Amino acid sequence: MSDSGTTLEPAVLITIIGETVLKDRIVKLLKSHNVSGYTISQVQGEGGHGRRLADLAGYNTNIQIKTVVSLEVSDEILCALKEDHGKHALIAFRHNIEGFY
Repeated sequence: MSDSGTTLEPAVLITIIGETVLKDRIVKLLKSHNVSGYTISQVQGEGGHGRRLADLAGYNTNIQIKTVVSLEVSDEILCALKEDHGKHALIAFRHNIEGFY
């Protein structure tokens, strides 16, 4: 990468994959932690809760939400998400990253 004067900052990328019915709840959680932005995608896959084919809108479908936050905020978000784990198909993980945003 060329040095264009842009300083990269340390951050955390959170990826959340869960049932589509959780979308509004997760977005509300992110906004309550002052997350400045996020990306939501419809996804398909198979795991411990069976196959998610995304063949009918809103039925048996999953979403993936990604956001970049500080380490402290990622701790708070992941702890809050654990409350829905077990009630719904839900997985969340984080990566340490560097970026500009």
